[in-house]
Amino acid sequence: MRSVPLNPSLSRFTRAEAASYLGVNPQTLANWACTGKVSIPHHKVGRKVIYMKSDLDTYLAANRRTQTA
Repeated sequence: MRSVPLNPSLSRFTRAEAASYLGVNPQTLANWACTGKVSIPHHKVGRKVIYMKSDLDTYLAANRRTQTA
């Protein structure tokens, strides 16, 4: 059997890992998912919540700010 290299853009994160990647508290990420205040796609598998790295990167890119003088 040949192993297929994992595409880095398809990496999966738990809620704690996703929160760390975004620089927020895991509870904040849970609140965003519950209230819909911030819409980051996720999958619910039993009790686990899974975030795709590509979705987190899309969120970060969409909320990028530049400061002007």
